[in-house]
Amino acid sequence: MALVDYETSSGVALLTLNDPPFNGYTYEMMKDLDAAILEARFDTDVEVIVITGHGDKFFCSGANINMLKEADERFKYYFCLHANETLLRLEHTPKLCIAAIHGHCVGGGLEIALACDLRVARKGAGKMGLPEVALGVLPGTGGTQRLARLVGRSKALQLMVEGSTFDFEQGHSIGLVHEVWETATADQFKSRAMEYAHRFTKPGKASLAVGAIKRAVATGLEVGLEQGLALERELQAELFASGDAKEGLAAYTDKRKPRFSGR
Repeated sequence: MALVDYETSSGVALLTLNDPPFNGYTYEMMKDLDAAILEARFDTDVEVIVITGHGDKFFCSGANINMLKEADERFKYYFCLHANETLLRLEHTPKLCIAAIHGHCVGGGLEIALACDLRVARKGAGKMGLPEVALGVLPGTGGTQRLARLVGRSKALQLMVEGSTFDFEQGHSIGLVHEVWETATADQFKSRAMEYAHRFTKPGKASLAVGAIKRAVATGLEVGLEQGLALERELQAELFASGDAKEGLAAYTDKRKPRFSGR
């Protein structure tokens, strides 16, 4: 039985972490997530990836504590290494990735969400945070690096050394969550998240340009300005040669809405 469900809908791949009630990840779940990311990457019909959790209690509680208690140090090291490689693969995939958060999103669960490009959450549906310090460890699946890049060094340090959890509205106020939606049920939230994801697919949106913007930002922030500008120019040259750019320019001059093809 797969621990990550994979389904597609009109250009959107929905990846659901499925190990109730906590959706805590093990090495087996990370392998399934890794495989699902690769499947979405190679599927030319997929333009946007959405990651969510099964049920309405947890998006993901982080690494499975019982698994970590029983594992030796060598396994733990390789477990963390593979988890890092999986989330880097997600970040390096030139397709927009959205974390749809309903239920608690803590520890490694938040680290998965941090590796996504956008984060949307259901109002009142849970808490988020990186409380690993209470276990005597640090956030080891990219949390120390991604959180600091997202909210700044000072705020990230405070959140991690305090180990506090907070609601999604507070997450929104510090720039951790992009949208907080009030919905009556988890299913309604899921539907709204999928509708949101479809806003970034063709024919209404140039998904090639979205993917190039993601690549330029993700890589450019990790290199010097001059190197980032060089990457930006190369990506722009590729886009200028695309059918989408030709359609976008033509639609602008014709004063009509463009219809992008993703090519």
